[in-house]
Amino acid sequence: TTTTTTTTPSLRMAAATTAAAVVRAEAFARRLGLEVPVLLAPMAGACPPALSAAVVRAGGMGGLGALPLNPSGIADWVARFRSEVDRNTAPTTIATPASPPPLLINLWVPEQRPPAAVDYEHEARLRAFLQTHGPPVPADAADSPLQDFDAQCEAVLAAAPTAASSIMGLFPPPYVKRLHAAGILWFATATTVAEARAAEAAGADMIVAQGAEAGGHRGAFDRDAALDEAVGLFSLLPQVVDAVAVPVVAAGGIADGRGAAAALVLGASAVMVGSAFLRCPEAGIPSVWARQLAVAAPETTVLTRAFSGRWGRALRTSYVKAAAAPSAPAPAPYPRQRGLTAAMRKAADAAGDLDHMMAWAGQSASLAGTHTRAMAEASGDGFGDGAAAAAA
Repeated sequence: TTTTTTTTPSLRMAAATTAAAVVRAEAFARRLGLEVPVLLAPMAGACPPALSAAVVRAGGMGGLGALPLNPSGIADWVARFRSEVDRNTAPTTIATPASPPPLLINLWVPEQRPPAAVDYEHEARLRAFLQTHGPPVPADAADSPLQDFDAQCEAVLAAAPTAASSIMGLFPPPYVKRLHAAGILWFATATTVAEARAAEAAGADMIVAQGAEAGGHRGAFDRDAALDEAVGLFSLLPQVVDAVAVPVVAAGGIADGRGAAAALVLGASAVMVGSAFLRCPEAGIPSVWARQLAVAAPETTVLTRAFSGRWGRALRTSYVKAAAAPSAPAPAPYPRQRGLTAAMRKAADAAGDLDHMMAWAGQSASLAGTHTRAMAEASGDGFGDGAAAAAA
């Protein structure tokens, strides 16, 4: 009797929570013209137009990580993406046939503090170390410039996506006003509760709560705190939901319907999926990387600065382990480390050398499949017949 008395209210509460999650996910999907509350993570260098188009045809939202692209590159990517999305072959769509396919474009916000003084002697040691893992590193490799952020911002406005997202910081207030005037939503990536609050106060329409399980770069505003403040999604998400009034998208460690359902019950309005889509053929990543994702255990991924100088989660390859050894020179700050490792990464991609690729991987990557539509449907599944959160 005691068990029945104490369990029944808990079950009722669980049912009510699940029902609220369905309503919330349906509202999000309707607002953005989606069938399923699933967004492709905007993975710079690993989100070709074909992958975004496939996710859109499956009912989700496409994503472009625009970090390495100049304005013409952004415009070309968006044009190819839109040409590949055939609304006539998509399943029943909430958006009107004339509306552009749902797309989010991500930009890295430049650091506001001045760069640290360059330690050329240390970088010489780094070049010598990297040459034991790849081709010779040019003396000026670390000076490789980044794309012009202001020009990228203009290109995003011109492309008129559904949403623009920020990572590593917040968009400047004048740009936020221009986004909103153009009808473009701002999705702000946050890795802590404090960052989420700051993003909402700055005018973000949605918060992307990125847990430490996520593959690729952590979106922390403070590069020096990115490791110490690495919080798992299960803890981060409900606290961000409680801290802000805008919708929250859950990111990090979501690779199937179980993870998506848990995120929605914890208060998310949608989920953002990255590593789980990398094994789909449209992603076009090297086959050796895709094969390793299929068998990677959570503990075989690690947060590392070895590729770019910013913390990111990658497969624990021989290079990543060597770079973490006490005898190895510490990585240079971003973006200088990114330039220093460019030759090694390019050679590894050409040779199919996993040990020296920048092989990003989330902690749940092995849960995923290889079919894009099935992945989108699985990530949106779990809430019963008739729910927009279910793709069946």
